[in-house]
Amino acid sequence: MEKLPRAIVNPINSLNLLSRAEIEDFTTTRGELFDLYRRCALAILNTDSNKDDAAEIYEDFSDFDLRLVPQPRGLRLELFNAPAQAFVDGRMIRGIQEHLFSALRDIVYTDIKLGGDIPRSEAEATNLVFRILRNADVVRPDVPPRMVVCWGGHAIPREEYDYAKDVGYALGLRGLDIVTGCGIGAMKGPMKGAAVGHAKQQIKNGRYIGISEPGIIASESPNAIVNELVIMPDIEKRLEAFVRLAHAIVVFPGGVGTVEEVLYLLAILMHPDNAESLPLVFAGPADCEEYFAELERFLTGCLGEEVKGYYQIILGDPHQVGRSVRKAVQEQHSRRRKSQQAYYFNWELAIAGELQQPFVPTHANMAALELRAELPRHQLASQLRRTFSGLVAGNVKAFGIEQVRRHGPYQLHGEPRLLQHMDRLLRLLVKQQRMKLGEGEHDYQPCYRI
Repeated sequence: MEKLPRAIVNPINSLNLLSRAEIEDFTTTRGELFDLYRRCALAILNTDSNKDDAAEIYEDFSDFDLRLVPQPRGLRLELFNAPAQAFVDGRMIRGIQEHLFSALRDIVYTDIKLGGDIPRSEAEATNLVFRILRNADVVRPDVPPRMVVCWGGHAIPREEYDYAKDVGYALGLRGLDIVTGCGIGAMKGPMKGAAVGHAKQQIKNGRYIGISEPGIIASESPNAIVNELVIMPDIEKRLEAFVRLAHAIVVFPGGVGTVEEVLYLLAILMHPDNAESLPLVFAGPADCEEYFAELERFLTGCLGEEVKGYYQIILGDPHQVGRSVRKAVQEQHSRRRKSQQAYYFNWELAIAGELQQPFVPTHANMAALELRAELPRHQLASQLRRTFSGLVAGNVKAFGIEQVRRHGPYQLHGEPRLLQHMDRLLRLLVKQQRMKLGEGEHDYQPCYRI
């Protein structure tokens, strides 16, 4: 792989985040915070790479390094052995340049400005999410509802990518903005399509918001369409940011990460304190019928038939998805106006503490998950969400991959009926190559054992 031995990068806008003493301490001590930023910076510079194995990326660029250089008006970055693909004729691509400093902004703000404190209540956790988004200028009180969150897999067939792009185009034509996990595949497709739709409607201020977190960013480097990047501290705050920003959510086919996102949202929507719903559409090309049928079989088998009332499934016809989502967003606008709720942040949604507390997927924690049918539906959905969060870690996150390498596959225990539904869904994901990342069904080495 080609590397650039040395490069100096200035922020596009003034970045007066740190005192000179803080810059010196950040760079010279080279502690956990510095290493966190170094890894995020490498992931951002690795945009458009076809690799999604974090350990492999870090190994390929083990000699990558950076230094913060104090300047009278802020700071600049000095990079060593950076991926050459981030530069054109020796100059860093502007979007990547902006993302580098966005990541620094969020990491510094979360740890230094907010003190890195662990929230002690559900309200404190939500307030932390809001403050990070506000500091990134993502929440804007003067903008009417038009945020559509799109979830889906990053390693998907071309047909599904093209479909996601067509749906994005249908949304863009209707003046809607896109929020995704910022990676490729079903995260890039809607943004790319929406950009064309916005251009046709002469919308100059289209927003393509990418929300990531340090554990996943190397596997899902920000795509080139993202024009607002936010790095949340962990997956739980990332998921809460999606839900608090959303005026509607579209889910395309994906792997265990997509199922985790669906379960997270359903755990919120099924909570007895949430009278109002959030529009949720499952969408895919016509030949994804088996995927959504199996996903629905899993959801109804675990959470009951009533779960069908929280979403609709649309196969094919991207403009039907666009019309349905636009109507749902208009209804959200009307409801929030009548109830005098904020357009820019879903304050009224109750999110249980267990959905906000970071789940560390050790083998002991995975084995201790409560997968019992007698749990209240929203609590069972939350436990299932943690299960799939662990599977994501075992597939693509450095911590989880190392845990599985040391101790073998995660052991999942629970009520046989629930585990059977889970096993059937996971087998389909392997069969359709939605799990990481072999050339065929038999190349996948499971990070779990049921």
